[in-house]
Amino acid sequence: MFQGSMVALVTPMTSQGAVDYGAFERLIEWHLECQTDGFVILGTTAESPTITADERLKIIQASLRLLKGKAPVIVGTGTNCTQSTIALTRQAYDLGADGALLISPYYNKPTQEGLYLHHKAVAEAVPLPQILYNNPSRTACDLLPETVIRLSKFDTIVALKETVNDVVRFRRIVAEADLDLLGGSDGDALALMQAGGKGIISVAANVIPRAFRQFCQAALSGNDERAQQLQTQLAPLFEALFVEANPIPTKWALHELGKIDNGIRLPLTWLSKQQQAVVKQAMIDEEKTCVL
Repeated sequence: MFQGSMVALVTPMTSQGAVDYGAFERLIEWHLECQTDGFVILGTTAESPTITADERLKIIQASLRLLKGKAPVIVGTGTNCTQSTIALTRQAYDLGADGALLISPYYNKPTQEGLYLHHKAVAEAVPLPQILYNNPSRTACDLLPETVIRLSKFDTIVALKETVNDVVRFRRIVAEADLDLLGGSDGDALALMQAGGKGIISVAANVIPRAFRQFCQAALSGNDERAQQLQTQLAPLFEALFVEANPIPTKWALHELGKIDNGIRLPLTWLSKQQQAVVKQAMIDEEKTCVL
């Protein structure tokens, strides 16, 4: 259902911190020109914890207005409260979104049974295609393959976004779970797709949408030589975009490209001068070495 290069889209903001809806629409138009396969809005990269309810509504509406019938819109609706997650997922469904991305409950540290029951409740409450999202480095809980396999029996749970770099885990999920495997870490993208994954929800695609889509196309079509070449060329930029917490480096890079203003919301801060040099060099090197 969801495959290829799917951008985990940033939320552009003015230097005063207001959501810049004009820049947001221009970003979407740029990605359409670059043939990005899917759009994930209001996720981690979008600074979703700092987005108000009114802003969330406007961002979803703007995305659907520009993208309906052109590319799938997947809305980040996961929280660490089951009832809140159901409410946000239902909002996305009512507005016409194509899917929901559900981060595992964070901070609470649920057991595997708690994770199962949480996602079961959402799956049964809202008839919207749902992508489970496992990111233990942010949530402090790991959605294990056994739990994913159990949850894949629900028709509304259609995919897993996995950030744990474990090829054995990738292969088990592909073999035993009745859902699609998607990557959530650009640096591990090739290994995941070669293990049977269907695509990547990417941070780097914000900055290099055309190159990242070609990388995914090569990997998914079995052109391993070309995919490995692109992985090698893009790897330094993948790494540079995480020299500080996501999306700090990515927003700085987009500002350098003239795509967005220099707005970011506390508690995140603008990229430090020391790391600006690192990201800038990675961008220069990518432009020089990446032959599309």
